[in-house]
Amino acid sequence: MAENIGTLFQWLIFLGVAFISILASLLLVTRKNPIHSALFLVLNFLCVAVLYILLYSQFIAIIQVVVYAGAIVMLIVFVIMLLDLEVELRSGLKFSYTKLIGGFLALFFFLGIFYAVVAKSPTGKIGSSYTSENITNNVKAVGEVLFTQYLFPFEIVSILLVVAMVGAVILSKKRA
Repeated sequence: MAENIGTLFQWLIFLGVAFISILASLLLVTRKNPIHSALFLVLNFLCVAVLYILLYSQFIAIIQVVVYAGAIVMLIVFVIMLLDLEVELRSGLKFSYTKLIGGFLALFFFLGIFYAVVAKSPTGKIGSSYTSENITNNVKAVGEVLFTQYLFPFEIVSILLVVAMVGAVILSKKRA
């Protein structure tokens, strides 16, 4: 009985977070203010992190929050603040062919997702449940590979990110 209550609770969390994620995605693309769109993007990333936790992938959930909701969104907000978007917002939005093509592509992708979910049966292999030992070993394995086999690319990426941050600060200081 307690197992059924836990499963029901997980389903309720899943449905709530999925609904909030879809709502945040819709608000993300419909807002005129780019800062509001970036905040809805953060909400969407946090919802995806909760979905990863429901899938027993705590490491990916933490990476989702740190990398995407933290670093990437901060870069997006920084770029939005550097650009002069007031001119774009004042000019008004008019109908154009790009909106028609974008709407057609959105409908096409939605129909593709609908077909993948409804029309095809899943063909993947059903996996075993995860234990805390498997998750700990998985995180340990990722850390070992990242800091041994892929240490040089990891350091190159970190240097590139630092150079990008310093360059963004220098560019913003010249404008002021």
